[in-house]
Amino acid sequence: MLYYFSRWLLRILLRIFGGISVEGLEKFPESGGVILAPNHISYLDPPAVGLYIPRQVHFMAKEELFKVPLLGAWMHRVGAFPVKRGAPDRKAIKHALELLKQGKVVCIFPEGTRSENGELQDPELGIGLIALKSRVPVVPAFIKGTDKVLPRHARCLYRHPIKIVYGEPMTFPDLYDVEVSRPAMQEVGRRIIEAIENLANRQNTGVKS
Repeated sequence: MLYYFSRWLLRILLRIFGGISVEGLEKFPESGGVILAPNHISYLDPPAVGLYIPRQVHFMAKEELFKVPLLGAWMHRVGAFPVKRGAPDRKAIKHALELLKQGKVVCIFPEGTRSENGELQDPELGIGLIALKSRVPVVPAFIKGTDKVLPRHARCLYRHPIKIVYGEPMTFPDLYDVEVSRPAMQEVGRRIIEAIENLANRQNTGVKS
């Protein structure tokens, strides 16, 4: 499968450019629908955060990337799917929910877009909506170093180690039986960002929300 072949190639590439270490992978659910929720600092984040997860990860990515020749076709073939930014994308939400219902892993960046300074941004409503409707576990993850390997506007990779820390799976039973409202979605997003911040603080990075 192209997904696993691409992952194997990227592992080799990142070893050359400083290596990648992971922590907390044993916490990741072995089966069932899962939302993977990392911070976002580089275009390298999507492949890097799923590199050592033994299950295939389906990524929600901005639709502009799918218009890039070759890249768009490759993204479709490895299980990524487009989302329109700036407004609720019902098609993308429906597809994410269907994948989760099938027991798949879906990666959603709570911030919606890359952080310009490495600090955590406010979460978008989408991840709260999908988490509440699917009721699957959400695994927060903290990514460090990808912005050094592939900075904004860079045309090549730079040598720097990457670290990824996975947190405890989160559920929101106190919110499942209430109306899926804007405040409920905001609360889910807030808790997820807080969990990522806690992972970051454990790495002594000084990342703030």
